Amino acid sequence: MTTTLKIDFVSDVSCPWCAIGLKSLEQALAGLDGQIAVKIHFQPFELNPQMGSAGQDIAEHLGEKYGLGEAQLAQNREVIRQRGAEVGFAFGIRNRIYNTFDAHRLLHWAGLEGRQLELKHALFKAYFTDGEDPSDHSVLQRLVVETGLDTARAAAILAGDEFADEVRAQERFFQQNGIHSVPAVIINDRHLISGGQPPAVFGKALQEILAA
Repeated sequence: MTTTLKIDFVSDVSCPWCAIGLKSLEQALAGLDGQIAVKIHFQPFELNPQMGSAGQDIAEHLGEKYGLGEAQLAQNREVIRQRGAEVGFAFGIRNRIYNTFDAHRLLHWAGLEGRQLELKHALFKAYFTDGEDPSDHSVLQRLVVETGLDTARAAAILAGDEFADEVRAQERFFQQNGIHSVPAVIINDRHLISGGQPPAVFGKALQEILAA
């Protein structure tokens, strides 16, 4: 008998551990092939909701936010690169961090169109692998085309504020329910797995949830 799991993946487009966590989760789910039917819902979380349209130099931003020096930043980058490589995700050079609200609006719409996973992967690759700006509408439009979504509809969304209220409501909901760091993986509205865990950790947690 196949068990159905609902998975809410709370994350930000500019969160490297979210990219790692998604790849790890997918590998863990692949190991359970045939045992479960799963639908991943990507939920919005902005690490930097006040970020301006021009973005900010990453080293400057992380230094201001966390007090990290260049040596610590370099060490963190290498850890992230290695963890990404372990799950098949390539981290390239990123010099700036950007506002991600419009990307979350498009992800909300993509969920309604059944293409959310494809767009999420495309956004992670564009920012983390290729170093592109996920707040740039021309970048977002290209990713929409690559993922098979309607470009005219996307342009209309980006030109206005459609889905802004829905995204903010979802952000408030998860924050009010205790989600203050990402990725946060919530199974069947009950079980929380925090952080960009290795596939084995996700797999063990999923097996325990299935057994229960």
